Amino acid sequence: MERTSLPPIHNVAICGGTHGNELTGVYIVREMQKQKMEKAGSVSITTVETNPRAVAAGRRYTEMDLNRCFTDVLLSSPTTESTPYEVRRAQELNAQLGPKGSAEAVDLLIDLHNTTSNMGLCFIFYSIDWITLHIYKYIENNLSSVPVRAIQLDIPSSEAYSLESVGKHGFAIEVGPQPNGVLRADIFNVVKEALDLTLQWLQKFSSGHSFEGGTVEAYTFVKSVDYPRDSAGKATAVIHQDLQDNDFKLLRSGDPVFQTFSGDILKYEGEDLYPFFVNECAYYEKKIAFHLAQRKTYSFPHISVKND
Repeated sequence: MERTSLPPIHNVAICGGTHGNELTGVYIVREMQKQKMEKAGSVSITTVETNPRAVAAGRRYTEMDLNRCFTDVLLSSPTTESTPYEVRRAQELNAQLGPKGSAEAVDLLIDLHNTTSNMGLCFIFYSIDWITLHIYKYIENNLSSVPVRAIQLDIPSSEAYSLESVGKHGFAIEVGPQPNGVLRADIFNVVKEALDLTLQWLQKFSSGHSFEGGTVEAYTFVKSVDYPRDSAGKATAVIHQDLQDNDFKLLRSGDPVFQTFSGDILKYEGEDLYPFFVNECAYYEKKIAFHLAQRKTYSFPHISVKND
């Protein structure tokens, strides 16, 4: 691919607590605020605790999942006294960090999440943009304590529903396994290291360092799978032990995926795909047992900063 020059990254937003019971991001943001970490070289840093009501309550959200509130429709909807708090909060965040899709939006938005699934460290992003892929490759090359993977959601910008879609560039960092409402030192340290590497990359880029092109693998969402249910809608099975904790291990037709409460083994039928968010606690309410993805290879070019 040809060499490409891209505009500098002047401002970065680092957000935690979009889900109030995912505590790593909450405490990283609070520590950064305590340390008054507002600059990384020439890059300005804004830290945001995104859902303070949910954090205070120790819950994922208070009325509506904030991480589903950043579509164009919800961001532009009129508000009334009956509008859910999270919709109003999304509009506040969009005004502060965006507006989404505008020239005024922050250059890079990073949202910190935890999962109860055994997923290691995952980048989650929408568009295939060179800044995100270069940062991901840099972290993949320099962080060895956990598996590092990327998940790409092929959704148009107008329908992109999570906070990172507000920035000109953006990604979520999802790390687990960590129970809801719990802090783990190993998970905290992994996220901090990933952030430190991101800021290191940004400082190098902004100071004129060039980065070679290459390739990365990313998992592209295909579909969700629900638990087996009875006529009343009640789950009749649990994730099979061979699938549990095996996120991103190729799932082939005939592999066991569920065990019914009566002891029967239910096997997967379909094309070979990669499961992720396996048995995620927060997805029980969404009727999702796991997602399935294809693994694809993406190329990206040699990049350097474009001088103003």
